[in-house]
Amino acid sequence: MNILIVEDEDIAAKKLIKTLGSVEPDATVLAVTTSVRETVAWLREHQPGRALIPDLILMDIELADGQSFQIFDQVEIDLPVIFTTSYDEYAIKAFKVNSIDYLLKPIQKDELRAALDKFMHRTKRYVQTSSETSAAVGNLLKELQKQLTPKEYRQRFLVQYASKLMSIDTHQIAYFFTDNRLNQIRTTDGKKMIVDYSLDELEEMLDPRQFFRVSRSFLVSITSVDQVQTYFGNRLAIRLNPNMDKEVVVSREKLTPFKEWMGK
Repeated sequence: MNILIVEDEDIAAKKLIKTLGSVEPDATVLAVTTSVRETVAWLREHQPGRALIPDLILMDIELADGQSFQIFDQVEIDLPVIFTTSYDEYAIKAFKVNSIDYLLKPIQKDELRAALDKFMHRTKRYVQTSSETSAAVGNLLKELQKQLTPKEYRQRFLVQYASKLMSIDTHQIAYFFTDNRLNQIRTTDGKKMIVDYSLDELEEMLDPRQFFRVSRSFLVSITSVDQVQTYFGNRLAIRLNPNMDKEVVVSREKLTPFKEWMGK
């Protein structure tokens, strides 16, 4: 098995080669490229009939001069690729959704063995075309960009208070609640005003680090939680500031994420 390693960290490349040698002694590392530019040049030189080509590419995502996805824009790759990545578990979902093989750094021997076994099993069944590879990587890139791009959260709301329109910053809002089928804002200084969004819509708009949906009727700011008490049925009751004239109980399905949110 001939392998091309795309990795810009010398220590990581050497460790990968050592691990590879221990799990697949017959594997030959044809080259280690360290950048988008170098990899594109190497792949252009190593075409079928012209030079020895790899059976598999182990490719780091973050390279010295950009992301390895840029390689696919400049040269056709009709070879299986296993990405190596330091991305967190949230971003890893993108790989799973798009059926792209990946290894999470630091690369473990058993995980590399499993990935190679999976590769060899697949190659017995079919050969992936360059268009299929490009399409899969394109889908992966879109998903990663969507997940890794910081989301813009709502910073203020335009609401009517008495006979005036007011712009309310989110840090001035203690909580949102539903009462008599009306969705309302309660500000930190005690004002109440109607908001033209459902709590479902508001939950999507607001920074989840600041606001949490404790129940169907309440979406609260972390700064408004004055006290948390045990409640029957293994639930929690919270006292809000400004105080609410009804009990606010954290629903059972929200209990664990609420505790995690409060502890962040």
